[in-house]
Amino acid sequence: MPTVSVAITINGTLYERSVPDDLPLLDFLQEDLGLTGTKLGCGIGVCRACTVAVRRVPTAALTPLLSCSTPAAHLSGQEVFTVEGLGDARHLSPLQKSFLDEFAFQCGYCAPGFLMAAHILLDSLRFAPVPRDQLDAAIADACGAHICRCTGYKRYYAAIRKAALAEPGLVS
Repeated sequence: MPTVSVAITINGTLYERSVPDDLPLLDFLQEDLGLTGTKLGCGIGVCRACTVAVRRVPTAALTPLLSCSTPAAHLSGQEVFTVEGLGDARHLSPLQKSFLDEFAFQCGYCAPGFLMAAHILLDSLRFAPVPRDQLDAAIADACGAHICRCTGYKRYYAAIRKAALAEPGLVS
């Protein structure tokens, strides 16, 4: 199996490895790095449980990436953020705290994907705030394709809305 050398910054740490050229990023995260927060759902990029954030250019906003269907080799030289990068049990990010406050996780399996989509949305709002009356549409646009088998969408959206409104400058 052909291998390639990759250098990927994940949650602020640079990892340099030789990996199979078709190794999905999700497998690289879970098996090579022990970062198991990103979940495998459908395995074909439909459910979005495997969403991570990528910053392709240092000054650009984050973009979503489906780690189950993207080879790690395609991300060499880029910066990737996983749910582990948001915070930890002692130091939750405001977004994670909002998810807990709104009980926005139910079984929790899809929660990492929703958290990363919400994190990406908040990051994009720092670059381009939206009017308050367009916030719900922005949340739906960021998270509408994510699948929650427990149908916890209302709580996810309420948590994201609460976090967006709590951070000054995201909503005009």
